[in-house]
Amino acid sequence: MNDTALPPCPECSGAYAYETGALLVCPECGHEWTPAADSGDTPGERVVKDAVGNVLADGDSVTVVKGLKVKGHPTGIKAGTKVRNIRLVDGVDGHDIDCKIDGFGSMQLKSSVVRKG
Repeated sequence: MNDTALPPCPECSGAYAYETGALLVCPECGHEWTPAADSGDTPGERVVKDAVGNVLADGDSVTVVKGLKVKGHPTGIKAGTKVRNIRLVDGVDGHDIDCKIDGFGSMQLKSSVVRKG
């Protein structure tokens, strides 16, 4: 374990957050967030990073790094799917990327499941 104390959950103020990759997770309410989201409360200072730590910006192209299930679609989104012209948003449950995916339409993704490029 690391020596630094993890911040409490921004949703329920639970003290038992743990790290899972680039995200922090609250076991009490299930909320997931990035540690960078805690540093700046103003929208202009919000930093969104992909699964490997690259900073994302509006208009970037990303690649999905793991297969994703989609309700109402038999196959889901496969790893390696390219997504162009993303838009960063304050979404629900950590879904901070708004995009259009060929064959699926408009949807929101979590930045933790994409890689820039």
